[in-house]
Amino acid sequence: MKILQINASAKREGSESTRLANAITARLRAAEPKAELLLRDLAREPMPALDDAALSALFTPASERSAEQAARVALDAAIAEIQSAEVVVLGVPMYNFGVPAQLKNWIDAISRAQVTFRYTEKGPEGLLGGKKVYVALTRGGRYRDTPADSQVPYLKTVFAFLGMTDVQFVYAEGLAMGPDAAAEALAEAGREIESLAA
Repeated sequence: MKILQINASAKREGSESTRLANAITARLRAAEPKAELLLRDLAREPMPALDDAALSALFTPASERSAEQAARVALDAAIAEIQSAEVVVLGVPMYNFGVPAQLKNWIDAISRAQVTFRYTEKGPEGLLGGKKVYVALTRGGRYRDTPADSQVPYLKTVFAFLGMTDVQFVYAEGLAMGPDAAAEALAEAGREIESLAA
């Protein structure tokens, strides 16, 4: 089994979403000790934002790209990582009701027409199917199953568009609502992780 873990927190140290993602990965590896792990920490190795230069390079045929354009779209490593993974684990904090910019940049990097998705006469077709996705969500407040939770619908939509429909969310909410609420939220998330089917 090949596991790709994406840490999306802007924090290099002390991130609860990273800690929970680590716990999910540890649970999976305990069940399958020979599992390979590839870790991508977006705080330490951020993806560039999608901008005019990147779009121009992407829409220029590879054989016609300048050296600068080729370097700008040299994100094939991120695509190769997601293509080869059988399991994807993400640690995702909530920032201002959404996903971190670092994660959005990674999603933009792996969303490549004719590579990870394509359009057909019947509509879009994701090309990254057959993967299990675990998402550890951490929030300062409580947003699960409310209109203020934009993260889950967005991530479900993006992953399904790319062909990944087997997505499981682990929640740790209320982390900014006092030490007792934070401790209980993390304990509950820990129990949920321990019960994950590997």
